[in-house]
Amino acid sequence: MSVSRRGFVAAATGLGAVLALAACGGQSAPAPATQAAQASAAATPFSYTDDRGKKIELPGTPGRIVAQVGSAAALWDFGVKPIAVFGPHKLESGERDPQVGNVDITQVKSLGNVWDEFNVEQYIGLQPELLVSSMYLKDTLWYVPEKSKDTIEKVAPSAGVMLTGRNATEVIAKYGDLAAKLGADINAPEITQAKTRYEAALQELEKLSAKGLKIELVSGSPDAMYVSTPEMVPDFKLLSDAGLDIVRPKVDAQGYFEPLSWENADKYEADVILFDSRTQALGLEEMKKKPTFAKLPAVAKGQVYPMWVETPYSYQKWAELLEGLVADLGKASKLP
Repeated sequence: MSVSRRGFVAAATGLGAVLALAACGGQSAPAPATQAAQASAAATPFSYTDDRGKKIELPGTPGRIVAQVGSAAALWDFGVKPIAVFGPHKLESGERDPQVGNVDITQVKSLGNVWDEFNVEQYIGLQPELLVSSMYLKDTLWYVPEKSKDTIEKVAPSAGVMLTGRNATEVIAKYGDLAAKLGADINAPEITQAKTRYEAALQELEKLSAKGLKIELVSGSPDAMYVSTPEMVPDFKLLSDAGLDIVRPKVDAQGYFEPLSWENADKYEADVILFDSRTQALGLEEMKKKPTFAKLPAVAKGQVYPMWVETPYSYQKWAELLEGLVADLGKASKLP
């Protein structure tokens, strides 16, 4: 975590002193789109209860929002533009990480790009009014470091959106509700058009369940192949709720997946394999170098397709994902 000694000392000796210091010498952040919009939001009381059961009540609608990249991407597509992000948003090439969606990373501050990186001093200097992050565990904000969470929570209110146990449709609706409370017009033409695309693609996906394809959800690492359950993560739960036949592995204590050695990659039979295409996971060609994986019937038949896990929860991004998935599953067939 890139935080100066001055930042730590200031945080420890009193938040008020730190905010005063930041106001004098902190870095500036992008301003709201117009002064009129800012004034209108400031005049509108804000009330929101997040998925921790935490009620946030403010005299005006927060405009200076900092968000974990997944939350930032969802809010951005609903018309709410955070001033800073944390979590994977920039690839080594300098291009946007797909997890940050349509967010213009040249127009937002970066507080950290990898796990456990959050620049607390810079966060304080931005004078944020609200922090937003998703959650896999009820009281744990995704990508907010455990070691600095207490200081971060003192700077501004935070809102957590639970992912576990919900499908993508439900999570998108949650972000839409939050965006509306933050002043967005969630019935704007570009959003309603994307929602129509999304719903049409979801209907096509549901029709494909009639093919009876057995689908395995995997993520690869150098030492293991992880088979995911469809019950926990919104991305996969949506597929199960749409009627697709998903392999249900014997999950570990965390309940999300079953780790298998590559020698045991053939434990489950599947007609189709959907693999985690995030940058931190092994790519398909790397997985094919594992002999047992390469011999799987689905791999031999070419019925292995990418699925971007942690796709931003907006109608725009999920319409794209589902349309691609429908095209892939549409050309797949049952294996002998």
